[in-house]
Amino acid sequence: MMALPYITERTGFTGTVYATEPTVQIGRLLMEELVNFIERVPKAQSATVWKHKDVQRLLPAPLKDAVEVFTWKKCYSMQEVNAALSKIQLVGYSQKIELFGVVQVTPLSSGYALGSSNWVIQSHYEKVSYVSGSSLLTTHPQPMDQTSLKNSDVLILTGLTQIPTANPDGMVGEFCSNLAMTIRSGGNVLVPCYPSGVIYDLLECLYQYIDSAGLSNVPFYFISPVANSSLEFSQIFAEWLCHNKQNKVYLPEPPFPHAELIQSNKLKHYPNIHGDFSNDFKQPCVVFTGHPTLRFGDVVHFMELWGKSSLNTVIFTEPDFSYLDALAPYQPLAMKCVYCPIDTRLNFIQVTKLLKEVQPLHVVCPEQYTQPPATQSHRSDLMIDCQPPPMSYHRAEVLTLPFKRRYEKIEIMPELAQSLVPFEMKPGVSLATVSAVLHSKDNKHVLQPPPKPVAPPGSKKRKRPAEESPETPPFKPLLSGSIPVEQFVQTLEKNGFSDVKIEDTAKGHIVHLQEAETLIQFEEDSTHIICEHDERLRVRLRDLVLKFLQKF
Repeated sequence: MMALPYITERTGFTGTVYATEPTVQIGRLLMEELVNFIERVPKAQSATVWKHKDVQRLLPAPLKDAVEVFTWKKCYSMQEVNAALSKIQLVGYSQKIELFGVVQVTPLSSGYALGSSNWVIQSHYEKVSYVSGSSLLTTHPQPMDQTSLKNSDVLILTGLTQIPTANPDGMVGEFCSNLAMTIRSGGNVLVPCYPSGVIYDLLECLYQYIDSAGLSNVPFYFISPVANSSLEFSQIFAEWLCHNKQNKVYLPEPPFPHAELIQSNKLKHYPNIHGDFSNDFKQPCVVFTGHPTLRFGDVVHFMELWGKSSLNTVIFTEPDFSYLDALAPYQPLAMKCVYCPIDTRLNFIQVTKLLKEVQPLHVVCPEQYTQPPATQSHRSDLMIDCQPPPMSYHRAEVLTLPFKRRYEKIEIMPELAQSLVPFEMKPGVSLATVSAVLHSKDNKHVLQPPPKPVAPPGSKKRKRPAEESPETPPFKPLLSGSIPVEQFVQTLEKNGFSDVKIEDTAKGHIVHLQEAETLIQFEEDSTHIICEHDERLRVRLRDLVLKFLQKF
């Protein structure tokens, strides 16, 4: 979602984008915050010399290892964000979207965030599931829809947890205890975070933890240009929430406890650090603000304000960035650093269980998931294990998925269906011949009755029988069956053909009638009689061949 303006506004994209409503609204907030943070620090000119390989080599990590820096783009503007969002068509879970009559696309709840989706792409006979960031844990979003992923020909799997060895529940516990310890010793706590997502769960855990830990007098500050909208939006997306949060809406109670924290003045939110915040600011306190990279946003101010005291603590909860790289420009740093990454997405044990339940025919995933991480090469449990082994891909590779489209659905008009007369070929198998016009539009195919011959407009005098419009010629019967060559040769001999030779070929058999200089080729789907200038002989042989075939 964060890259959407680059795709729709800078590549000549003219298509439609499908997304659920929370994805659009929360995506808008995340992009708005990003644009706001970047625009606060305008750059008079842009530097490019550092991008040259010989200069880049000399820079500190992670810049020296950055890939393809010349393709890096400037941040988009709010105007581009709005233009990108205007191209989105809203969809709901399990809603079927027809694309050009070729496939149906359906979003399913992925259980990871408000409105987050997995997608099923299916035609009449094939089904591809795309599983991205998904979670089986019971947090605030609607639970993951697993049953709709069953019977997939191909399941494309991506967006697994970035920290497979960390347990989210354990990390939340560690987060709360580190926070309480710092406050008790008179220090402040800084939590670099996004304005949506895990912060809702953190506030909920703190709400339950505050009183028992004796933190009820400590102020919590949430600072973001979109703080207010984010807290309010989370309360109104009732149908996208898990069951027990939905029930609260009908009580009526706010589904998230942060509403109560705001009412009781324990949680205060501000668009930035100027104005109201600087008047209300009391220490010790807990501040949630962005950006998790520590490169821009209000978090930079707090890092510089609190970094010199060892009483203060910065707690990293977002798994997207290496916390050591984030801290690099602030060293030497006296404040304590705690790394509690909370990533509720699927881990390898959950994925293995999920794949056993939904049983796709083929799994496609990034190649990183097919081998243990480089730092823990002995951990064979930190990779995808399924049968048949997954097909892997790497960045910008084009894959041919392992299934072929064999069938197409064709509808038959009722009046045509009525005229069909099935003929029993063998017990339990009936066939009917169809003569129809195939009408195709928007990739939908319909068999319609053939047009009736139109009588030529003539005089009103009664026509002589010879003048009447010619009747359509009767259809030739269709033939089926296979010809047993030995029996056929015996029949030939009975009918006076003595010098007969059989030759086997790759596709079937050839029968030589040497006296009559004639060949009969038998293949799986055709028979050819080749005889020069003797039409009577050809017809005689044809009738002998037809005796072995069924007509209908």
